[in-house]
Amino acid sequence: MIRLKDIAARAGVSVMTVSKALRDAPDISEATKQRIRALAQEMGYTPNASARGLRCRSSSLLGVVIPASTHPILARMLLAIEEVASQHGFDIILHHTRNEPEREQVAIRRLLSRRVDGLLIAPVYRLEPSAPVYDELARAGVPTVLLGHRAAFCRDFVSVETDDLEASYTLTRHLLELGHRQIAFLAGPTVVPAAQLRLDGWRRALREAQIEPDDRLVFHAGSTIEEGQKAAAQLLQEAPQVTAIQAHNDLVAIGAGTVLLNQGLRIPQDISLVGFGNILSAEHFRVPLTTARQPKWTLGIAAMDLLLRLLRRERVESRQLPCPLIVRASTGPARQAQGAQAPSQAAPPPAPAAAPGQNLSL
Repeated sequence: MIRLKDIAARAGVSVMTVSKALRDAPDISEATKQRIRALAQEMGYTPNASARGLRCRSSSLLGVVIPASTHPILARMLLAIEEVASQHGFDIILHHTRNEPEREQVAIRRLLSRRVDGLLIAPVYRLEPSAPVYDELARAGVPTVLLGHRAAFCRDFVSVETDDLEASYTLTRHLLELGHRQIAFLAGPTVVPAAQLRLDGWRRALREAQIEPDDRLVFHAGSTIEEGQKAAAQLLQEAPQVTAIQAHNDLVAIGAGTVLLNQGLRIPQDISLVGFGNILSAEHFRVPLTTARQPKWTLGIAAMDLLLRLLRRERVESRQLPCPLIVRASTGPARQAQGAQAPSQAAPPPAPAAAPGQNLSL
């Protein structure tokens, strides 16, 4: 391993001069700095990050705590976070919680023990109004940004989130404008704030259209494809009169859509379907999904911007970003307006052509 004294011996200068040159100290000439840096690169010198951290009282490490790196929304956010962190000289330590509070607690405590400079956390939501590890985090004073909506147990921290209420309202309005009146809702996990906001958006749009929301058309579907399939099967048994389905997210919508198509229903001629999130699979589903686009990359950039400002001891506020409506082939006029049609095995309509260079999954 190449040390500072090895570079000093080759350069014919003191170890202190080498150290100052590599730290860009003002009392070393630019010519000497360039010569020593070139020599250090040639010899394969790697700075000791731990030693540098002790000198600067900074670890240059950021902790990221998420359920899983395969999460279709958080995966894209993570890429943006890592990109910005690298530009500012930070390395990322990633921990997965699998949505388990115990794993989250262990992850946060381990990152605090590593003396990370800041944290970005997608919370594991729970019904309890407080969580000891978040209280510890607040006392530690480590700059922290939440990747998602705040809840009672994590209300002391700033967050980046999407306007789920308005986006869900817009999706329901889209269905109402197509003539749908019997609109089922496949709801997400009850402990997740975003799930409640999306359900509230559906209710708000219906009430504005003077349609009283019917809780019998709300089916608890969770957040996965499999849960969407189960909810759709239950819906077909209990509410066959619905002409449209609004799902908590795109995965639930894909699961539901698969069941509908396998039962011989045509999307959207017999029943319209909308998701939420605009993950890549939504655009490439058998019938491309109408959905709300969560700006994944922009959310990651915004999270890092908040964290960097916290590290500079600036005052910051939580940020909420819009989710624009993306209309694709899975929605169409209600079948009452077309004349009732019997289910058939007709092929789904083709996807609408995207504008050149357009990537709606970003």
